[in-house]
Amino acid sequence: MSNHKEETITFEQAIEELENIINRLEKGDVPLDETIKLYEKGSELKDFCEKKLESAEVKIQKINEKTKTKEITVEEYK
Repeated sequence: MSNHKEETITFEQAIEELENIINRLEKGDVPLDETIKLYEKGSELKDFCEKKLESAEVKIQKINEKTKTKEITVEEYK
């Protein structure tokens, strides 16, 4: 993914594009060269999404520290 596109794509758009790539690859009817390109694009999108999620987590932690909000865990809702 080029830096320009990373600046303009949202997390949701990246997830949608990644899901489309996965669906195409799972069908198994994509030529080898295109499969490699799709795999590379998918890998870049995965990295982009992971970075966005990590950034969001850090921001939430900072907000919680700033506001002294108790950290909420999934286990508390079970």
